[in-house]
Amino acid sequence: MKLVRTEDAVGQVLCHDVTQIIRGVSKGPVFRKGHIIAREDIPVLLSVGKEHLYIWEHDERMLHEDEAAEILRGICQGPHMHATTPKEGKIELIADCDGLFLVDTQRLRAVNALGEMMIATRFAGFPVKAGDRLCGTRVIPLVIEKEKMQRARDVAGQTPLLQLLPMKAKRYGLVTTGSEVFHGRIQDTFTPVIREKLSEYGCEIAFHQVLDDDPAAITAAVNEMLAQGVEIVLCTGGMSVDPDDRTPLAIRNTGARIVSYGAPVLPGAMFLMAYTEDGRPVCGLPGCVMYARRTIFDLVLPRLLSGVPVTAAWLATLGQGGLCLNCPDCHFPNCGFGKGG
Repeated sequence: MKLVRTEDAVGQVLCHDVTQIIRGVSKGPVFRKGHIIAREDIPVLLSVGKEHLYIWEHDERMLHEDEAAEILRGICQGPHMHATTPKEGKIELIADCDGLFLVDTQRLRAVNALGEMMIATRFAGFPVKAGDRLCGTRVIPLVIEKEKMQRARDVAGQTPLLQLLPMKAKRYGLVTTGSEVFHGRIQDTFTPVIREKLSEYGCEIAFHQVLDDDPAAITAAVNEMLAQGVEIVLCTGGMSVDPDDRTPLAIRNTGARIVSYGAPVLPGAMFLMAYTEDGRPVCGLPGCVMYARRTIFDLVLPRLLSGVPVTAAWLATLGQGGLCLNCPDCHFPNCGFGKGG
């Protein structure tokens, strides 16, 4: 720091808050530490009795906190998001559209591990709305070495740490299985649940069939829906290991590639994920999707609609956080459910 006359401080970085007191009205900082002094600020500073100021000495090796936050912003920002103007050394990124928010957590941790800088994001893997805050960036000190910020760039690499993937409303086929429904012994309460969940994303049901627990008939129905051009096929019921539950066999017989039969999630352990040769999802949904408010399907569906592959490796990460606590007042996704390791 050095002490300078206020009139000579234009363009310099203020090292301390400057307080203004208006009796009976307000008391607070008129300029905060880190403010870059402009010519129009001089009369204000003089009016609060500041004829001298402590400012940072100019150093070519150093960056002001706003400049450093801008570097962190550039490390993070992907398409479909915009940045706020720097405020007290902090820049935030805001969603421009509804979509699935993703973060490269490994590179994020590497940047934050450098010290004296931080990037804080909302939890990834969940849908966000246009206008939602995605992250905030800043450095901890008022000034920071240029060399350290270059290290942050090097650690982060060439691609943004954050992605916002718009979700596409898709046409889907629904195969409802179960002898009890097929023969009219009970009412089909599964289909309305699926329709409601998909309608939240603007998806349209193109085909619907109710079938007995006949694997050949289920296979034929799935293949026919795929031939008719649906983008997703969902099969409900018949997913347990009981002898009469034949849906997994039927999906396998379509020729779809099975990614996983089972997931470390409750409710949702008997979930089946498969893909056709041309990449269209075929899912087997266990009975819990019908009666539980939040299940594996709520974690998978945003990925299906944004084109992010559901892999066995990703499903395996869901074990930590994969236990829904069935809270009386559900606040999903603002809870631990689905926030795997």
